Amino acid sequence: MDGTWEDLVGSALLGTERRRPSGVVGDAQEAAVGLLDAAAVGVVRRRAGLRPGVAGPRPRAAAPDPRPPLPGSARRRLEMMLTGGGRNRQGTAPNLLELLPQWLATARARGYAAPPALLPALLDVARARTDLRADALAFAGPRALWLAELNPEWKFALRSGGGAVGARTAAGDAAAAGRLWEEGLFAERVALLTRLRQTDPSGARELLASTWRSERAEDRLMFMDALRTGLSPADEPFLESSLADRSRNVRSTAAELLSALPSSALAGRMAARARSCVSLGPDGITVEAPYACDAAMERDGVAAKPPGGRGERSWWLGQLVEAAPLSTWPERFGGRTPEQIVALPVLDDWQPDLHAAWCRATVRQRDAAWARALLGTPSARGGPVAAIGDPAKLLAILPADERACWVSEFVAAHGLPEAFQMLGVCAVPWSAPLGRAVVDALDIARDGGSYPWSFSGVMGLAERCLDPGSAEQVALLSAAAEEPPNGSPGASAYWSEAFQRLTATLRLRALMSEELEAP
Repeated sequence: MDGTWEDLVGSALLGTERRRPSGVVGDAQEAAVGLLDAAAVGVVRRRAGLRPGVAGPRPRAAAPDPRPPLPGSARRRLEMMLTGGGRNRQGTAPNLLELLPQWLATARARGYAAPPALLPALLDVARARTDLRADALAFAGPRALWLAELNPEWKFALRSGGGAVGARTAAGDAAAAGRLWEEGLFAERVALLTRLRQTDPSGARELLASTWRSERAEDRLMFMDALRTGLSPADEPFLESSLADRSRNVRSTAAELLSALPSSALAGRMAARARSCVSLGPDGITVEAPYACDAAMERDGVAAKPPGGRGERSWWLGQLVEAAPLSTWPERFGGRTPEQIVALPVLDDWQPDLHAAWCRATVRQRDAAWARALLGTPSARGGPVAAIGDPAKLLAILPADERACWVSEFVAAHGLPEAFQMLGVCAVPWSAPLGRAVVDALDIARDGGSYPWSFSGVMGLAERCLDPGSAEQVALLSAAAEEPPNGSPGASAYWSEAFQRLTATLRLRALMSEELEAP
């Protein structure tokens, strides 16, 4: 065999009928066999010709992890989840992968260390699923960062977990913080800034200001967003100066943050503009939306060009009202409460625009009184969805107990079709009244003859969010029921299977929590 390795590769790609390497003879079949023989010889020759590499320095030792190891049963459960056990849901079997985020959060909260042998699988899962990355890396601990230094596929852990570790270390040392800010990776700098905003907001702002002019526009935007943590009137001069930033996105974010400070000069300017557009007449609220967007409005964060299908005047009005302090309106409307203001009629079809802007202002300013007024009574006919779109952001402002109570009443009055996003902002595990309302609504849907996959999203939430103590209540519904007269064919059997799976999942969650208890 005289052909080179490149000659063999070329023949394999083109086929021996079109190109035969030198030394290969015979018909097409014999030539193909000869090519494979020659390739086998060539592989041996190439491997035999390799010279051994020079040994590099040994990697440094991994940092110790002082946390206690997992109990044996919990370790086996984690191994099953990470290696594919329960990956495919069949029949009534729970989906273990869907429970992995909750398991990781619990293990992290209870202070356990991850088993070293499972760290590679844990890093692979964290790379694939950003929703559990924070808990996975915190649970994996310092040894996972040590592994990430040795494998390029896990470098995300250095940007995420490494940044957080470095930030915690540097936050209490001004010199170390300065070095990390000047020399660190972008993720480390963001983590440091966020960490400092929790402990020393002014120091964090001064650190940011020291390099602000030399930062890239996209980095300035991320740093500006980090100022949401610990936002206070002391940040106003820096934010006000940022209204002249070269980047439109940075200017817009600075304006948004200033509008969240009711005492800021920008909030005062926006309140004056909003008052000039909205007033109270004898028949209700009258609206005179702006006819132009001047340069001063643009500097204060008003986007001049509306999105497709939106009128200019309503677009400008919404931005002015959204950025005005909510305290503007009781003063404007004779001392009325938020509930009384929301109940006022709005003339000339401006109500959807005005109420939507008040909703956005409420979310921005985290005002619970306005959130209650805009949400209204959960049992009211039609509910709030048609009036304000997605009420989940307003609900998130309320205390957890009040939020769960409101959603449980909404579900009892209107069922589940409009409640999915609301359920997603309720604290886990769901309170007993909310859990009962959801299970009862599912039972009503079954009695109505619907197929269970119409409620698959709610079922998935219930598997993760229902209190495991609800398992016996759900188990009562798992028995096959008679088909309703006008129901979908076979729906009852599908519902029975869905309730059996929900029951099995709740029982498994209870068992997993017991496994994570200290022995």
